[in-house]
Amino acid sequence: MASFQVPAEQHAAVRHGSGPTASTTIENVPVPKPGPGEILVKINWTGLCGSDKSLLHDDWSAFGLAMLPVANGIAGHEGAGIVVAVGEGMESRWKLGDRAGVKWIASTCGECEFCMNGVDEVHCVKQTNSGFSVPGTFQEYCIADGRYTTKLPNGVTDEEAGPIMCGGVTAYTACKRSGVQPGQWIVLPGAGGGLGHFAVQYARAMGMRVIAIDGGDQKRELCMKLGAEVFIDFKTTQNIVNEIMKVTTYGAHGVIVTAATKAAYESAPSFLRPNGTVVAVGLPQDSSVIAGCPPMTMALRRLNIVGSVVGSLKDVEEALDFTARGLVHPILQKGKLSELNEYVDKLVKGQVAGRVVLQVSE
Repeated sequence: MASFQVPAEQHAAVRHGSGPTASTTIENVPVPKPGPGEILVKINWTGLCGSDKSLLHDDWSAFGLAMLPVANGIAGHEGAGIVVAVGEGMESRWKLGDRAGVKWIASTCGECEFCMNGVDEVHCVKQTNSGFSVPGTFQEYCIADGRYTTKLPNGVTDEEAGPIMCGGVTAYTACKRSGVQPGQWIVLPGAGGGLGHFAVQYARAMGMRVIAIDGGDQKRELCMKLGAEVFIDFKTTQNIVNEIMKVTTYGAHGVIVTAATKAAYESAPSFLRPNGTVVAVGLPQDSSVIAGCPPMTMALRRLNIVGSVVGSLKDVEEALDFTARGLVHPILQKGKLSELNEYVDKLVKGQVAGRVVLQVSE
């Protein structure tokens, strides 16, 4: 059996300040020890999600969402690494050296109505969340719930697995929530972004016909390479609705809005045919942004507006399997944890294509 020397202290990126000027510094903090039902994961790589930027900068304060003090200023929820210590009660489930993924949902109670129905544990009323209500993955060693942590399969590297823990499973679950069937059309505004480029790949792998919307030749090349059938450049197209109708005749069967903008949410219903579905995924900072359309339009065209957030333990397993089978691969920009502030700034400025992953442990 493998054995690991776990140090008493570790490096972590700790938040200081608040609002848009908040930043992180690399500090020495104690390495926690796993209690009953817990494991200790040495984080090799962590994704940097747009939600991390929003939590670090208090973007969602208007919704009453902000990092809690118990997170110790350590954000991050897309971690991948190896188990280096196993707490009491988890010995039959985890072995030292097992590969593990740490997600946005850090733990669930397993007892409430949402946990017990087998499909809705993402709404567990007692869930904890990495980088929000427990310390996250922007540290070398992370305590994880032994029951809810994901086992990583062969064929998926840590660099790929990290972003799938949130971005990947979010896109995959949104595709399922859309109800779009193989051979039907789905529109993806923001298709070249961190969530969007995942959605293009999952939708294509699930047999959907993809209309990608984004701006610029670089995004066009990326989306077409990943499997989009049609690309619409919002920067140069005067009437996007007309272009969609030319391709689909009556409109798309579904739209997944990954772009967190007012314009994306306002326009999405107009892309649909009757009985079509808008899936709200992108989370705007502006609390006045509404996902939907006038009741007259919604009723007469029988449109569906649904939300989607991350995914269940089973959803994550399924999302990883697409990568293990070679069907979905995140486009990665790689850096180091010490460069976290620089990459957060790039996210703010929209300078990231695909997903950012940061090396945490050498």
